[in-house]
Amino acid sequence: MDYEADIAELRGHLLEQIDNADEPRSVLRSNELRQAYAKVKEISEDKRANFGQALNALRSELEQKIIEQEAIANAEKLGPIDVTAPFDTNVAQDKKPRLLPAEQGNIHPVNSELKRILSIFSSMGFSVIESRQLDDDYHMFTSLNFPDDHPARDDYDTFMTTEGLVAPAHTSVMQNRILQSNAENLKKGEQIAYVIPGRTFRNEDLDPRHEHTFHQLEGVFVGKGITVGDLIGTFKAFLETYYERELSVRINPFYFPFTEPSFEFSLSCPFCESGCSICSYEGWIELLGMGMIHPNVLRDGGVDPDIYSGFAWGMGVERLVMMKRGVEDVRLFNSGKLDFLRQFGDIR
Repeated sequence: MDYEADIAELRGHLLEQIDNADEPRSVLRSNELRQAYAKVKEISEDKRANFGQALNALRSELEQKIIEQEAIANAEKLGPIDVTAPFDTNVAQDKKPRLLPAEQGNIHPVNSELKRILSIFSSMGFSVIESRQLDDDYHMFTSLNFPDDHPARDDYDTFMTTEGLVAPAHTSVMQNRILQSNAENLKKGEQIAYVIPGRTFRNEDLDPRHEHTFHQLEGVFVGKGITVGDLIGTFKAFLETYYERELSVRINPFYFPFTEPSFEFSLSCPFCESGCSICSYEGWIELLGMGMIHPNVLRDGGVDPDIYSGFAWGMGVERLVMMKRGVEDVRLFNSGKLDFLRQFGDIR
């Protein structure tokens, strides 16, 4: 008799019973399982141990499956919970707020969209390197051509630690490192092409378009003969791939210490035709800042600005998702509200 085949057949039958039973735990008391254990004494001694071990492993698998089924059933029966409710370690177990089982989770919409964004840029030839969540003054300001008296250096505008470290306000903190580590490759005829995702922090007033903590994506491209036309063409190609349609865009001159010339890149507001509170009644939403990398930044990164040129941009990932998904308030992404997150996947 092929006992392994018998157990495999029994396994499939009992797992199916658990999926369909009103009381999954009753499967552990089923006649099929009892009969299987009764067979142990009938098996020859040389096979008895292996059969018993396989049968015990099956029972353990069934118990784990039942626990998962019961957790899902209890969560559905008890309804929504307050995931922000605090509790102390000394609070009795029955007084603590319920926690959702991991099986009921889902990828956050920002992470889901960021994966799509990075995939597009990778297909365009960009490499990906992650930014930092704590950095120093040099990479945050000095290497990016910020003057000593620039207001961004003040702690009322930028989060800083008592040790003098900085919570990056932009993923541009990686730009000098990328230039330094790839400068020699330019001499070999190669180009520098990177996108840099990361979490960023800004000490500013909150409103539907501004949040103190958000994700940004930096882009850096350097080579010979790179122009503003390359910048605009590259980014427009990305946006039309991401949004899967032709776009109305607007480019205005602006000022950033680390680019020259600099631009603001805007899309027409998807929430209105002529103006609303989301777009400050202008009909356009500023999406990001961009420009040609300043010669001082190239020089500080070990790149000769008389030979090479390049462009850079920094965009808020949440703002991209807002435009794509029709989200009217950026603060919702960090709110932890399940009724908001349920719109982006199979979150029960």
